Amino acid sequence: MIPIKPVGMKSTPARTIDAAAGVAAQYLQPGALNLSALPPLSLYIHWPWCVRKCPYCDFNSHEAKGEVPEQQYLDALRADLEMALPLIWGRKIYTVFIGGGTPSLMSAAGLDRLMSDLRTLLPLDGAAEITMEANPGTFEAEKFRSYRASGINRLSIGIQSFNSAHLAALGRIHDDGEARRAVEIAQANFDNFNLDLMYALPHQTLAEARADLETALSYQPPHLSLYHLTMEPNTVFAKYPPTLPDDDASADMQDMIAQMTGDAGYGHYEVSAYARPGHRARHNLNYWQFGDYLGIGAGAHSKLSFPHRVLRQARYKQPKSYMEQVAAGTPVQEEREIGRDEMGFEFMLNTLRLQEGFAPNLFAERTGLALNTIEKQLNAAEAKGLLYRDHEIIRPTELGQRFLNDLQEMFLT
Repeated sequence: MIPIKPVGMKSTPARTIDAAAGVAAQYLQPGALNLSALPPLSLYIHWPWCVRKCPYCDFNSHEAKGEVPEQQYLDALRADLEMALPLIWGRKIYTVFIGGGTPSLMSAAGLDRLMSDLRTLLPLDGAAEITMEANPGTFEAEKFRSYRASGINRLSIGIQSFNSAHLAALGRIHDDGEARRAVEIAQANFDNFNLDLMYALPHQTLAEARADLETALSYQPPHLSLYHLTMEPNTVFAKYPPTLPDDDASADMQDMIAQMTGDAGYGHYEVSAYARPGHRARHNLNYWQFGDYLGIGAGAHSKLSFPHRVLRQARYKQPKSYMEQVAAGTPVQEEREIGRDEMGFEFMLNTLRLQEGFAPNLFAERTGLALNTIEKQLNAAEAKGLLYRDHEIIRPTELGQRFLNDLQEMFLT
């Protein structure tokens, strides 16, 4: 999962290697916030290439034309990480997520080299969750055994559907047989894995959506991510919209998903996330709880906290430009502090996605601000029946979950 890009990211002069430590010292100076403790830190690594760009995809992914410059890109990732180290000195990494694009295009030797670099440069927690996204069209049993041996302990598999007609409509490179084989390979090699499914697909019926979910549940995956297909700007589907199920049909699918996952013992803990006990996605939970993450790779975003400020960064998006800028010592294209007036929205944008909400003291801990800075918005949301709160918890109501965008926007100042 790629972190949500915040509104209003501004460009600032990129850094050189020699200036990195000086910039880190600058961010340790007194400032507008007062964080009592730094949040958990995750690492996100972006692999920008895929075999074919899907028509619904708005991620920073690029079709691999010819041979992917794997070694050059891995060199850039290591150099990028080395330049970022002064910003995270002394902090342990609790989760790693390798996303894309299609990271499973990486060779077994390439992944092993990447994991070796991470262990050399970073203090990884002994129980770190290390996830890799994988496309069923790239599954080779031996390669995935090697991935596991290199240190990947969780897979996130982009199934999307077990229906070949729907896979073709989505532009996926795999068919239903490859989807099933991918899950079987994952089962044989990984104790922990996630299946991504989409619903409300072009011309999809309720019965077809149920069949997809029944197939997924038959494999008893530890985690399921179930996404409603949306028409994102700057995608092929946005330009040439397919015929999608109407709102009533989509609502029926959502009700069916809630019923079937609940009956199968999955807890619905985030908008699109369902997990068996003990298998929530720790990396994504850190995003939703407004934790910190360092993002390296083309187009990766970071959110890093310091005692008196919170910093956001974005790397150069195009793989070629990214590698050139890393070589020049300037991988960061945009960098800025989150302002006090934005902090409440940034926090609530993430935490309100959690069905169980958050403890009130988490707001001050993660933002460095008192909870009463958003008291007016909390009162308004509560009055509309979108939010429940007491001294132990703040969470969206069932109505708030249904109208989550409206609830989140109430905190946008």
